Amino acid sequence: MSVDSDADAAAGATDDVEAMGRELGDAIAELPEYEAFEEARAAVQADDDVQEEIQAFEQQRMQFAQARQSGEATQADLMELQAAQQELHEQPLMADFLEAQGALTARLEDINRAISEPLAVDFGGEAGGCCHD
Repeated sequence: MSVDSDADAAAGATDDVEAMGRELGDAIAELPEYEAFEEARAAVQADDDVQEEIQAFEQQRMQFAQARQSGEATQADLMELQAAQQELHEQPLMADFLEAQGALTARLEDINRAISEPLAVDFGGEAGGCCHD
């Protein structure tokens, strides 16, 4: 076998794997868990009240992070932030979104395990990263 044939074979294998990756992505997009996640995400994004609560929580979280960096954050501040997060998560649309997100994450972890099993790496956890402790 010549060097050119080896290169052609390698290029073909790469193309096949990339095509299978696209097929996997298409199949994942058709999963009930993915569809439920997308519906829940769209509902959260379309609800102005929930969006305002998310923005208010994110502002509070950023203020807490700044206070923590400067050494001014208190345990009471942390508890207040956690209570705000809990309140946000208890909103029906957010609760549905978080449940759908959890179900999708669990399904993707199963898929990752199936892909990783024949490999020497955790496909989803290691393939894109460079530095892990």
